[in-house]
Amino acid sequence: MKWTKTFIYTLKEDPSDAEIPSHKLLMRGGYIRKLSSGIFTYGHLALRVIRKIENIIRCELDSNSCTEVLMPMVQPKELWDETGRWDASHDILQKLKDRNNREHCLGGTHEEVITDYIRRDLKSYRNMPVNLYQIQTKYRNEIRPRFGLMRGREFIMKDAYSFDVDKDAALKSYEIMKTCYSNIFTKLGLNFRGVKADSGEIGGDLSQEFHVLASSGEDALLVSEDGKFAANVEICPAIDMEPVDMSLVAEEAKEEFPTPGLRTIAELSKSTGVAESSLVKTMFFLIEGAKDYPIAILLRGSDEVNPIKLKNYFKLSAAPRLLSDSEVQELTGASPGSCGPVGLNIPIYLDTGVSVLKNYIVGANKDDFHLKNINHGRDFKPEAVIDLRLAKEGDKNPDGEGALASCRGIEVGHIFYLGTKYSESMKAKYLDSNGRQQNIEMGCYGIGVTRTLQAAIEQNHDENGIIWPVSMAPFHVHICHLDPKDEKVNAVAENIYQSLTEKSIEVLMDDRKERPGFKFKDADLLGMPLRITTGKRGIENNEIEVKVRRTGKVYKLTIDKVVDFVYDWLNKEAN
Repeated sequence: MKWTKTFIYTLKEDPSDAEIPSHKLLMRGGYIRKLSSGIFTYGHLALRVIRKIENIIRCELDSNSCTEVLMPMVQPKELWDETGRWDASHDILQKLKDRNNREHCLGGTHEEVITDYIRRDLKSYRNMPVNLYQIQTKYRNEIRPRFGLMRGREFIMKDAYSFDVDKDAALKSYEIMKTCYSNIFTKLGLNFRGVKADSGEIGGDLSQEFHVLASSGEDALLVSEDGKFAANVEICPAIDMEPVDMSLVAEEAKEEFPTPGLRTIAELSKSTGVAESSLVKTMFFLIEGAKDYPIAILLRGSDEVNPIKLKNYFKLSAAPRLLSDSEVQELTGASPGSCGPVGLNIPIYLDTGVSVLKNYIVGANKDDFHLKNINHGRDFKPEAVIDLRLAKEGDKNPDGEGALASCRGIEVGHIFYLGTKYSESMKAKYLDSNGRQQNIEMGCYGIGVTRTLQAAIEQNHDENGIIWPVSMAPFHVHICHLDPKDEKVNAVAENIYQSLTEKSIEVLMDDRKERPGFKFKDADLLGMPLRITTGKRGIENNEIEVKVRRTGKVYKLTIDKVVDFVYDWLNKEAN
């Protein structure tokens, strides 16, 4: 494709509302243009990348007996009422009414629609397993869209759904899809990790995220030294690398002491000389259900509550609410910072990090006073001892030896074992081999196509622009044609262009009447894997320059060697 015959317009400066490198580069390179908050038009170059991602996804899924369908983007309220998600998902759903005043929403996910689609036909165990997928535009009413395609309102997504006769069969489908996802992101040329994750609002009791590793990633990940364990920090077990052993320490007598003006763990630690990791803080949450009730959580002063672990332990749909200062005052008689477990008449939960401590300091439930030499079991009775804290770098690898290291990731894929969450509520049943009705077991599998596009840039760029992996690049080769008015140079450039095209190599030729420096800057910005420079001086010396975008390495070749070199280089990179 020739630049003058297409629609590509680059920017010299970063847009003011672009915050991270990938967003800036997508806008500067003309890959996307903002229409409104969280909504973008994809330019020709971006669309070529999107189609390549989609093709890799399709090839992998089709080869594993998945079937592509296409479902409506507009969904009726009645389906969402069947699962109870119409009201539960009100913040994220874009709702609308038709001319007959019937309520609908724009599809942000399709569990209800796909379950409705199959429940009419999957009536026998003989009809399964089945795995259906689509690649389609989604819309979610994000409260604060940001970072371009990373967290937009409208986006392109691949979502797949498996249907099986029992849990064992469903878990086999889950494992097949997990392997598919690893293959997809490997073929895309990305550095990624599959990590254990929370299922969130989708539901189910088993899920795994796939993250493209990047320093600006929104998600905090913890990975083992051998790379065999990886988890989102939200659900990673917290295990001390060197747990404290206080088995031989005797319990001492409880004692109240004044702590005027000390409200934070840091202040208390400085005043008492006791390390924050040996102090204990008390936090209060409201558990909402048929009957709301407050609870107290005890952690070491150096630890933080993990709201996802708390949510999952109490089987809640969302993390419980932290009580306000006034609510804590009413409950305990003291301000936050002077509160503790002794004398409380509410359920108390002990984090595993506190369970090994003895003779620790807590608030006295009396402003400006604390208690020391407190011991659980003697001074208060915990409801349970559970892992409720955020894991962190340096904690023990839960699956083996060594410590965990932290890194950042951008979530581009997520797979879920759903069980019968949707089939039961929507009465999607089948007859088993004994003629009994059973609920269909389901799995759900998503890949953010447009999110993957931007995540790839966030992982693959430098100060000059994008560095595309070969499998995703809009074009394999960028020809900087420096002298389009010179007939001899034109002939050579055209011959290279046609010869590469005939070998199914995708070529963008910059044939604009612009300065060489301008063209080189645009070539680096757009990020094609190889740049070929055709200019009068080089051709007079029978020399063509081929530059590798990723490494910056330059090859000076005779004109007759260029096409074969490019063909061989691309084949080597692809394999």
